[in-house]
Amino acid sequence: SSDGRPRWPSTESLAKIIEATGASLEEFTGLVEGDGSIPASQARRSAVPLLGFAQAGAGGFFDDAGYPAGQGWDLVELPARATASSYALQVQGDSMLPLYRNGDVLIVEPGAATRKGDRVVVKTVAGEVMAKVLARQTVKSIVLVSLNPDHPDRDIPMRDIEWVARIVWASQ
Repeated sequence: SSDGRPRWPSTESLAKIIEATGASLEEFTGLVEGDGSIPASQARRSAVPLLGFAQAGAGGFFDDAGYPAGQGWDLVELPARATASSYALQVQGDSMLPLYRNGDVLIVEPGAATRKGDRVVVKTVAGEVMAKVLARQTVKSIVLVSLNPDHPDRDIPMRDIEWVARIVWASQ
């Protein structure tokens, strides 16, 4: 503060930090009071289903709402907690450069609300799966901006979209 005394965060600010990080209150206070680290044995981790982007367009890997279904999924452990519906897609190739590189893992949340500017994974009725930036979505169409300038932006009628899911984390 301006008078030189320490300024403490409000409980509202602390609640927002805990919510954003997915930490428990105990984990958070342990970090503040301790040496700033959580022992690996106490760290919360989540395992989520993992599939390569190349396989994602094939039938049988997703239900109609974009949730993992069927066989062929591996598991990947995350450094943080995930929801029960989260899953991972592994980038294959260079079509998403410069943002995502070959081997990067994208954590996708099918139930998360999407809005303009979000990075999303979209599956078309024809089976094409793509990662793009959501520019606009109306009842009639969705406009998607390519992550790679070598690939065109897309304006797709909603009748041709099977599902849209938000990318909530990427291993970069």
